[in-house]
Amino acid sequence: MADTIFSKIIRRDIPADIVYEDDLCLAFRDIAPQAPVHILVIPKKTIPKLTDTTSEDHALMGHLLLKVKQVAEEAGLDNGYRVVINTGEDGGQTVDHLHIHILGGRQMQWPPG
Repeated sequence: MADTIFSKIIRRDIPADIVYEDDLCLAFRDIAPQAPVHILVIPKKTIPKLTDTTSEDHALMGHLLLKVKQVAEEAGLDNGYRVVINTGEDGGQTVDHLHIHILGGRQMQWPPG
């Protein structure tokens, strides 16, 4: 499995603006934000993309979504936010480590692009 920028953030090999951490996941501000609030939530378990999850990951995936909710609340996104998981090349995924984007702080447009 490839060593990614996210695995380096988990190990603290490179710095990140971490806003939440527990035994299963980490949340940090995106270094190239696409909205006034742009936070990534990643599992500490290395899963390259959503299509690589299995039924064994069901509890972890639920945990991640509940943490997305918590992190968004703590970021003050009371008026709403967008949750995005890019999967694979056609989905726009650029880092081969499952990650969930929380985007907020402005009105989101549809379609997204």
